[in-house]
Amino acid sequence: MTDDAPISLLIVDDHPVVRDGLRGMFASAPGFTVVGEAANGVEAVERAGALDPDVILMDLRMPGGGGVDAIAELTRRRCRARVLVLTTYDTDSDTLPAIEAGATGYLLKDAPRDDLFTAVRAAADGRTVLSPAVASRLVSAVRTPASAAESLSAREREVLVLVARGTSNREIARELFISEATVKTHLTHVYGKLGVKDRAAAVATAYERGILGRPSAPGGHGPA
Repeated sequence: MTDDAPISLLIVDDHPVVRDGLRGMFASAPGFTVVGEAANGVEAVERAGALDPDVILMDLRMPGGGGVDAIAELTRRRCRARVLVLTTYDTDSDTLPAIEAGATGYLLKDAPRDDLFTAVRAAADGRTVLSPAVASRLVSAVRTPASAAESLSAREREVLVLVARGTSNREIARELFISEATVKTHLTHVYGKLGVKDRAAAVATAYERGILGRPSAPGGHGPA
């Protein structure tokens, strides 16, 4: 992107009305061009590879492929596009995984029009942009470090539970409708948060810390 070239955008949202509204909004403002749309995270990854946008406006909760998994996959692929999350959700379970996965910024859909334009320009320049509510949550998270159990995202917990059952990465990917690469990314995050280096240690540590409850005691059913 040169200084005088418009910022190219990929809009990712499962609601056609939202996509149409965003497309019209950016079409009416100088300095932007919408190069494509996607209805879920899987499509977003495919379109990003084909269209090479400067910025991706990414919703989070979408049928057929969520935004966090898409961001993680784009990060794994070293996609040059900056991802700016644009969603209605500002809970810790949404904001922290998105930022950890590689999002450059996080805005809520009630943001004023001019704030959205400013955020897209900042994201295109590689600067982090956070809505005030999200910034406040992140500051609180830094000031009050969570335990390993609390810091695991909902999806990381799902992956860890399946690992504890002896499920392979391929089977986990099939069950959760994500790619094997995304499974590996989640496991890498789990290892880092638990301070371990492999699956067995992750499961053992998770049981020790009560993250997975307690392993079933032998006996009671079947031969002693």
